Amino acid sequence: MAFDFKKEYKEIYSPKNKAEIITIPEMNYMAIRGTGDPNEVDGMYQNSIKVLYTVAYTLRMSYKSDYKIKGFYKYVVPPLEGFWWQDGVAGVDYSNKQSFNWISVIRLPDFVSKEDFDWAVETASKKKKINCSMLEFIKIDEGLCVQMMHIGPFNDEPKTVSMMDEFIDDLGYQNDFSDRRHHHEVYISDMRKVSPERLKTVIRHPIKKK
Repeated sequence: MAFDFKKEYKEIYSPKNKAEIITIPEMNYMAIRGTGDPNEVDGMYQNSIKVLYTVAYTLRMSYKSDYKIKGFYKYVVPPLEGFWWQDGVAGVDYSNKQSFNWISVIRLPDFVSKEDFDWAVETASKKKKINCSMLEFIKIDEGLCVQMMHIGPFNDEPKTVSMMDEFIDDLGYQNDFSDRRHHHEVYISDMRKVSPERLKTVIRHPIKKK
């Protein structure tokens, strides 16, 4: 049976729909950066997601190729994630999506090295005839965070964020947004198959003691 990150790391991918504090360890990701409204049809964001998944599945299916990754085991591609921010805005202004900066990421298994990643980028670019060179291999150490499962449309996220803010305030913490720490979303549901009111999204914010 393929290793499923969502099932094996429930504390990261399946929080309850109430706020909790968690320390997230350092992990490896493939990442792509961009700006603009994620809902723009055939825009930068949507095209970037296609590139991410193309390389993710190239790595996932590498065992069927001549290229062998040391320590490889079969796994389910982890969920899409996104770090979001807007210049001069603390948190997120959902009414001005065109001003979004974002880093879209997919977690990589620990056995995938930078060399393996580079192979996948080159292979996917040649086979699919698309440019995947904008992808990056990065490490992210989120550290201390507050998180909560948001159920419903993305535009309703401010209600969940307010609950998270109230929770950490009562415990003596505050948000710790910076150039390196951003609003983080983990997309548990398949947006192509699930209605907006049933979407599950982990919302995670960096925090620190007051």
